Amino acid sequence: MAPDFLYIDPGSGSFLVQAIIAAALGVAFFFRNIMGWIKSFFIKPFKKKEKNN
Repeated sequence: MAPDFLYIDPGSGSFLVQAIIAAALGVAFFFRNIMGWIKSFFIKPFKKKEKNN
């Protein structure tokens, strides 16, 4: 009876792979946006000083 529980049909398998890839890309884009916000927070004050001189 145990081998019956190990079966994953192709539709479920491809959905699982797609969900894992989407989650990984979502996390990557989320942290890229956060890093961009942090960089812009520290870079903008220095750019403003250069423009005023």
